Amino acid sequence: MIKLLIADPHPIIRKGLEHLFSATSDVKIVGSVDNGEAVLEFLKKEPVDVLLSEIDLPKLNGLTVLRHLKSDFPDVKALMLSAQPENVYGFNSIKAGAAGYISKNENVIIISEAVNKVYNGGIHLSNELTQELAFGTRVNKNGRFFKKLSTRETEVLKLLAIGKKNKEVSKELDINEKTVSTYKARLMKKLKVDNLVDLVNQAKFLDL
Repeated sequence: MIKLLIADPHPIIRKGLEHLFSATSDVKIVGSVDNGEAVLEFLKKEPVDVLLSEIDLPKLNGLTVLRHLKSDFPDVKALMLSAQPENVYGFNSIKAGAAGYISKNENVIIISEAVNKVYNGGIHLSNELTQELAFGTRVNKNGRFFKKLSTRETEVLKLLAIGKKNKEVSKELDINEKTVSTYKARLMKKLKVDNLVDLVNQAKFLDL
């Protein structure tokens, strides 16, 4: 029996996933939470085989949660389920340690198959993302910009794009403010902008 933890900020999504897996005999939902900090707190108390998580989580975003899993809960397989652009976040999710990425536009049957696949040691990706990772190519113009960014830089940019200040970014990512400023300078250079407003606008333009 696969012990599954669901993490999504939207109650209707969590309920839908709970309903989906209630019809399966090989998956047991052991918990359902709405933010990144709650994921880590749950894992400290209950055994979990697979985490099915949105990337856009309050308190700690999904990419940051993946970092904690890698160091503190290495046996938990993470499968990211998101409406965010796959060519940006699928790539960075895998780099951060996820075992798979699923678009919320996928058929529900694919979600169930993916949970079983990652539980059994496999990696679930779309055919497009598999080709990108295998051949080092990008199928989307926007993705070429983000190929330049590290996973941590993507995390910082995402938080800046939603209006977080340096102090808030440093707290969420557990880094000091000086490091945040360093990442911000790198992002401006890589995305060819010279101020924070243009940096945030660039992120929004690229569907971050």
